Amino acid sequence: MIIDLTDTTSSGIASALLKARRSAGSPAMGMVGTIVVVVDEASHHDAMKAANEAGREHPSRVLVAILRPGRGATGLDAEVRVGEGVPGEAVLLRLHGELARVPESVITPLLLPDSPVVVWWPGGGPKVPAEDPLGKLARRRVTDAASGRRATVDFPARAEGYAPGDTDFAWTRLTPWRALMAAALDQYPTKVLAAEVVSAKGNPSADLMAAWLQCRLGVPVEHKNSRGPGITAVRMFTASGPIALTRPDGSVATFSIPGAPDRPVALKRRTPSELLSEELRRLDPDDVYAKTLACMVEREKLPASAKTVSEADRRSTQAAVSKAAAKTAAVAGKAASAELEAHAGGKKASAAKKAAVSKNASAKKAPAPKRTAKPSAARSTATRSTAKKATAKKTVAKKTVANKAPAKKATGKRVAGRS
Repeated sequence: MIIDLTDTTSSGIASALLKARRSAGSPAMGMVGTIVVVVDEASHHDAMKAANEAGREHPSRVLVAILRPGRGATGLDAEVRVGEGVPGEAVLLRLHGELARVPESVITPLLLPDSPVVVWWPGGGPKVPAEDPLGKLARRRVTDAASGRRATVDFPARAEGYAPGDTDFAWTRLTPWRALMAAALDQYPTKVLAAEVVSAKGNPSADLMAAWLQCRLGVPVEHKNSRGPGITAVRMFTASGPIALTRPDGSVATFSIPGAPDRPVALKRRTPSELLSEELRRLDPDDVYAKTLACMVEREKLPASAKTVSEADRRSTQAAVSKAAAKTAAVAGKAASAELEAHAGGKKASAAKKAAVSKNASAKKAPAPKRTAKPSAARSTATRSTAKKATAKKTVAKKTVANKAPAKKATGKRVAGRS
């Protein structure tokens, strides 16, 4: 639901919010805080979109204030949104004339009671956020130095006027970089000789990264310029080789540790909504950011030699890299020769196996004629026995005939005698 209000007041906006919640069927408030966004007319669409996307993780009342001092008569216009893809509530406020000089008088009645307030300046923000009228209402004050024209000049002023709760998106963008570099030293504990940060020119995150490394490691840290985008490389020089995190395309980085293969790491450039969501997860003071700001001020006072990597450190690191590369090449050569020998031995073994198989096959085929000869011998033996039987039968027959012949003669004689 969208409700447009012209020349209204804070109480009228609060009544419109209650009416919109009842119409949406959710009279109770389930929001965890209030996000106040201070923008200009040109960038309020992107800012409201980012705040609403962050509200999906942290449902909040989003108050987007567009300040128009000196433009026409004093007045207040508002646009109330509940539902319509908004996880909480969203109010677009346009403050005209003298009312734009005292925005806290409009914002304060619209804050959710007993809940934290976060103020975000997407366009850079004041030099001292804690002294801003809206900044005094907030527990967390978020600025974006990358949006300002002279971001590097603002950090010393912010360091002097720092108050617990101040933070900047330039620092939030460094969270994955700092985590990976700290994890590298946990995996490969060694002494760091120097460090180097490479980024696009005028990148405030790179200035903070260099100050953080110099503050934590106590070694010279050099800042070099590149074509970008953003930070393209962070290197820590050691006696065994560099510990490097390089991201030339702004999307995928390469993580290098001495003695280990390179690993790809997803390290894309995050959107404002993702950065704001991270800041909403922690509303307590960021002590590391405060120390880094102080170190940044001290770093500006150091001589150039303390902010430059010496040639000796670079040569020792390069020598370690060359030695490691030669060792890797030697190991690879040995592995290749061993593989070739194993391949040749495999060929010989397969040839010997084939010869043995053929020999066994010929040995098995040799007795085959004997097996065929045995049946022929059996057949000849059977033929001989049959012939013997036939001869025996003939002999018996002859004997029978011989015995019968004298009997006939004797009978004939007897008959003659009787007659």
